[in-house]
Amino acid sequence: MTAELVRGQNHPLSQARLEIRISAGTPIVAVAALGDENGRIHGAEWVAHPGAPTQPGLEVPRQAAADHRLAVDLDAVPEAVHRVSVLLALPAGGTGPVRFGAVAAPFVAVTGLDGGEIASYTITDLEAESAVVALELYRRQGAWKVRAVGQGYAGGLAELLTDQELPQAHQLARSINDAVSQGLARSVQAPPPRTADGDRSRQAAAPALGPDQAGTAPQPAPVPPMPPYGGRTPGGPGQPAPQQPSYPGSAPDHDAVTQPSAPTSGGPIDYSHPRRQNAAPPPPPTVPPAEPGQPARPVAGDATGWSMEERLYNQVWGMFEDLARTTAAYRSAADFAESRMDTELEQVLSDPRSRIGGQGDAAREAARARYAQLVAQAQEALDRDLAQLAAEADVVEPALPPAYARWDSPAWHAYRVPMEIPMALRLGDLHLPEADRIRIPMLVRLPLERGLWIDSGSAGSSDGSFTDSHAMSRLALETAVAHAARLLAVYPAGEFTVHVIDPAGSGAQPLAPLVRTGVLAAPPALGAAGVADVLGRLTQRVDLVQMAVRGGAADSLPPGFDTSQQLVIVNDFPHGFDDRAVNQLRYLADEGPAFGVHLMMVADREQSSGYGPLLAPLWRSLLRLTPVADDHLADPWVGHAWTYEPSLVPPGSLILQQVLSQVATARTKFS
Repeated sequence: MTAELVRGQNHPLSQARLEIRISAGTPIVAVAALGDENGRIHGAEWVAHPGAPTQPGLEVPRQAAADHRLAVDLDAVPEAVHRVSVLLALPAGGTGPVRFGAVAAPFVAVTGLDGGEIASYTITDLEAESAVVALELYRRQGAWKVRAVGQGYAGGLAELLTDQELPQAHQLARSINDAVSQGLARSVQAPPPRTADGDRSRQAAAPALGPDQAGTAPQPAPVPPMPPYGGRTPGGPGQPAPQQPSYPGSAPDHDAVTQPSAPTSGGPIDYSHPRRQNAAPPPPPTVPPAEPGQPARPVAGDATGWSMEERLYNQVWGMFEDLARTTAAYRSAADFAESRMDTELEQVLSDPRSRIGGQGDAAREAARARYAQLVAQAQEALDRDLAQLAAEADVVEPALPPAYARWDSPAWHAYRVPMEIPMALRLGDLHLPEADRIRIPMLVRLPLERGLWIDSGSAGSSDGSFTDSHAMSRLALETAVAHAARLLAVYPAGEFTVHVIDPAGSGAQPLAPLVRTGVLAAPPALGAAGVADVLGRLTQRVDLVQMAVRGGAADSLPPGFDTSQQLVIVNDFPHGFDDRAVNQLRYLADEGPAFGVHLMMVADREQSSGYGPLLAPLWRSLLRLTPVADDHLADPWVGHAWTYEPSLVPPGSLILQQVLSQVATARTKFS
C-alpha cells in the first residue's frame, strides 16, 4: 500500500534498489545529491546532474523533461553517505515558467523495480520558488527511510546548493544549466535495429556528422527503446505502461490507454498483437525493389501484423519512431556544431596574438564556415529522411480505417457499424517543428485505460491566440463531442454507452449532434441533482463490478446488467459539484477504467483551483488534450516536445451527423 506523505513525514524503505518517479506537467531539471551524516555535500562529485548523470548508487536523466525517472541503489552508495536528496529546478534561461507557483504541483513517487509505489508526495504551497528539495532518503540506525521535504528556493539551484553547504555552488549550478540548455541529452544514438522476428526493418537515420568532420563527437549513452506518446510503453502510439519510464512522450503520452508488460531494457520493441503473443506474426508484404540509387517506395501496411489494421497500426508507430530519431540526430549534430564553433572562438579570443588583426578575423571566419558546413550536412540528412517519411505519410494516410482516419478521410463515407472493437483509436495528430508538414496519427489503444481531459483553459493555446474563455470552452466541448462520436462509431452496436453531465446547460449547441441523433443513454444531466444522479449510478456500477470480479463471481451480475463500456462527459466542471461529487469523480477516474467506466473532462484547471491539492491526483490520472494546437506532449526518450492537434470535424461537414445516425439505427436494432 502506498504511503501518501505530507511535508516532514517519513516512511521506512524495505528495498535498496529503487526508482524515483517525478511528474511536473512542465520540463524540469532533476538532480540527486549525496550528503554525509550532517547533510553536507562535500563537492561536485557528490552530485548527479544532467552534465554528470551517474554517481555511485545514483543515475539521473540527462535532460529537462516533464516526467523523470531516477535510479537509486542504496547498497551502492559510499559508507560516508547518509542522505540522498532529490532536487528539482525549473530550467534557467528558457521560455518556460520561472516559478513553481505557475505550474502544476510536482508529484514524486518512490517505487520498487516492479513499479509498485512505496511512498508518494505532492509538493504543494510553492509560489516564487524555482528550485526545491523534493524529498530525501536517509540512513537511520542501519535502515533507510524516505522523508518528504518540499523546501523551496526562489534563488534557484545556486541558492539551493549553497544552502546545502556545497563548495562552489554557483559554478555547479551554472554547469547544470549549461548542460541542459546546450542539449547534451539530445546527443543520443539510434535504437538498435529491429530483428526479423520483430517489426519491419527500417533504415536507421544516417549520422549527420562523419568521423573526419567533427573531431571527437560526444559519445551518447545507450538508451532504452522508445515508449510511445505521453510517456507510455510499447504496444503502440499512446499506450501507457505500468509505471514504465516516461517517453514523451510517451508520449501520445504525450500518450495512451492499455498497460502491457514492461519491455526489457535495450531490447526491440514488441509490436505483436497482445492476443497473439505465442506465435510470430506473418511477415510484411513483399515490396517491389526500388530503382538503383533511389529510396524504397513506401507501401501502406508494410509492417508485420495479423491483419491490415494491425500492420497499419505498427507502421504508424514506426513512422513516429523514425521521425523522432532523425530529428534527434539533426538536433544533436547542430548542437555539436555550435559547441565546436564556440570552443574554437574561445580559443581565438584567449590568445592575445590572434585576438585582433587579420589572423584573428581569419580564424573566426574559418570557425563559422566549419559550423555552417556541419549544419548544412545535418540539414541535408534531415531533408532526405523527411522526404522519405513524407512520401510514406502520403501513402499511409488514405489507407487508414475509420478508427485511425481523420474526419475528412473518404473512409468515413463508406462507414458501417463494426462487428469488432478495433485495436486503437485516433485522438489527433503529432508533429515536430523541423517537420511541420508531416503529421503522425496519435493512436491510443482500446479499451481505454485512462480518462481524457480536454483543457478548456486559455493556457491550452501554445501561441496565446485564444483569449476568449467562452470560445475556448465551446471549442473544447466540440473536441470532446468529436472524440465521443468516434468512440461510439468504432464500437459494435450496444457496446459503448455515453452519458453527459452539463450542470449549467451551457453546452447545448456543441452537444446537439449527440442529442439529436439519440446516441446518448439519456439527455444531458443538468444541475446539482443531475450531477449526483449520474455519478451515483456510475459509482455504484464500479463498486458492483469490482466486487464481482475480485470475488471471482463475474458471471453472477444481476440479470439485464448493462455490460457495455461507459463514458461520462463532464462539462463546465466544477459548476454543480459539491465535495461528495468531487470525491466520486476522483474515484471514477482512478478505479473506473479497469471496470468499464471512463471519464472525459472538459474543464479549465484554474477554475477549480479553490480545491487546492485535492484535485492534483485527478488531473494527473487523465491524459491531457487540447482543443487547439499545443506542444505539451513530450517524450523523455530524446526530449522532443511534440505539438498535438486534435482530430476535429471539418467546418460545414455532415459526416458526424451521418455516422451518428448509423450508430443510432444500429443501436435500435440491437436493443
